[in-house]
Amino acid sequence: MTKKPVGQVTPEERTEIQTLFERRNGLNELAKIVTADNTELYEKLVKDMGETGTKFQAWWDRMAQKYQWESAEGGNWEINFDTCEILLVVP
Repeated sequence: MTKKPVGQVTPEERTEIQTLFERRNGLNELAKIVTADNTELYEKLVKDMGETGTKFQAWWDRMAQKYQWESAEGGNWEINFDTCEILLVVP
């Protein structure tokens, strides 16, 4: 797997995706312990996971459009939260 720097985002943009990233991870952890027995909580969790996933993907789509990052077949981007650097990860 190779990682190649392809761009940079602003600290504000970084904070936006970092918040979504942390929320998505928290929801995924919660999903491991919430059962469908608790219908109300389960439905809220599923809805929240869907909305957070959509916002997460929308951020990447918006930034890729704005900055025109290089892409590769089978590759994906990741962000270094410390430096705001965007890396292209290719298997």
